[in-house]
Amino acid sequence: MTTDTPALLQNYLAGRWQAGSGPGTLLRDPVLGTGLARVSSGGLDLAEGFAFAREQGGRALRALSYRERAAMLAAAVKVLQANRDAYFEIATANSGTTNRDSGADIDGGIFTLGYYARQGETLGDARFLLDGDASRLGKDPAFQSQHIMVPTHGVALFINAFNFPSWGLWEKAGPALLSGVPVIVKPATATAWLTQRMVQDVVDAGVLPAGALSVVCGSSNGLLDALEPFDLVSFTGSAETAALIRSHPAVSAQSVRVNVEADSLNAALLAPGTRPDSEVFKLLVGEVVREMSTKSGQRCTAIRRVLVPAELYDAAAEAISAKLATLSVGNPRNKDVRMGSLVSREQLDTVQAGLARLRAETDLLHDGAGHALVDADPAVAACVGPTLLGTRRPQDARLVHEVEVFGPVATLLPYASLDEALATIRRGQGSLVTSVYSDDATFIADAALELASSHGRVHAISPDIAALNTGHGNVMPMSLHGGPGRAGGGEELGGLRALGFYHRRSALQASAAALERLAAGGHRIAG
Repeated sequence: MTTDTPALLQNYLAGRWQAGSGPGTLLRDPVLGTGLARVSSGGLDLAEGFAFAREQGGRALRALSYRERAAMLAAAVKVLQANRDAYFEIATANSGTTNRDSGADIDGGIFTLGYYARQGETLGDARFLLDGDASRLGKDPAFQSQHIMVPTHGVALFINAFNFPSWGLWEKAGPALLSGVPVIVKPATATAWLTQRMVQDVVDAGVLPAGALSVVCGSSNGLLDALEPFDLVSFTGSAETAALIRSHPAVSAQSVRVNVEADSLNAALLAPGTRPDSEVFKLLVGEVVREMSTKSGQRCTAIRRVLVPAELYDAAAEAISAKLATLSVGNPRNKDVRMGSLVSREQLDTVQAGLARLRAETDLLHDGAGHALVDADPAVAACVGPTLLGTRRPQDARLVHEVEVFGPVATLLPYASLDEALATIRRGQGSLVTSVYSDDATFIADAALELASSHGRVHAISPDIAALNTGHGNVMPMSLHGGPGRAGGGEELGGLRALGFYHRRSALQASAAALERLAAGGHRIAG
């Protein structure tokens, strides 16, 4: 590895670009080991930055209608599209991703922002939302109650994960800015460069009011201390960090609203009675391999547990392993490489430690160590081959239902009955998504209802929509993203439902005449 000290990335806070103090943290190319940039939040006046965002950014955003804010999002989309090539170069260097995987992050983020620009247009010139219809408060209809939703007079703090530096920003910022709430984003340090560059391009283009969008790179120390009662926190990361956020005095004493997306042992379920030569079986195998390899398995929605009828355990192990064996792993700059690296050597150590824990109660069905790296030095690169584990007695296993290895790792689990399979899936204690594979619409509907209470999304794949489905792990802005229990209990996206987090609901009790006058300035949504 090199010992160079590249330039310090600037933070944007309080309406101006600022460098943090000290040497900062060095960002490295996870394949080549070379230094790329440094980040530091040391010495920043966070209180000033938060106050500026609330007072300047918030006031300017709330003065606009949803339609006008949507137009700003559309303008930001054009800025991002114009700089798309630079983003791909940064992603390859800083995240170690292939162009295909970089596109999932970069193009996915831009698409999501554009989606909320289009959704905002449908809200027209309103400045608040009418939540359902007015209700009588007595026999006489002259006195009624109307629920309204207005933008919170605070700032939205995003503490994001390392795996999606583009999408993680824009899937949150789109609904927040459309709602009229200013954003301060703290990207994960390891891959902060792409987030910082995107914010820089949008800020420099002048398409948003001053204070509407800020970025702080480096340490998160002091960020939570700057929160006030009407602020919001949206966090993506580990359950341990989420617990620290929820116990912070700003949250516990001031009731700061928090949304969390944490660990998730997502599952894939192959329907009983499936034949090994069927299209349904092939769809499961293909999806498992895609989920293990995309972003090198570094997706919060990736398949971690694969449940198949007991009689298909050996066939599934053989079919998945055969496809995994064809994957080339290494330097994403090489056109023959299918799977790039993890984001850092630290993450590689974490994945290998997690694998060692799971190996204590599983068999090795496909060994990732057998993949020779392409154009990459194993002593330097954070590359690891895909690993398929398995156990014939999942009911006796514990760690496979508790430990998420955030990399290209999945565990194959047989089941003897559907009830056993559903119970095994629920041992994950709440997940972002589970997928169901069947050609029986009735089975899909029944299984989805059984799984819905413990999953934010149920993704059903059948041969009739094989070419149309968006994929187990792909998060679409039209659908809910989040999950109960260990997945964090949060909700993001889901169309206009995402705006609810950034609005405050209030009930106005008044004369029918006053409520009619009020309704003229709002946009009614379903109650």
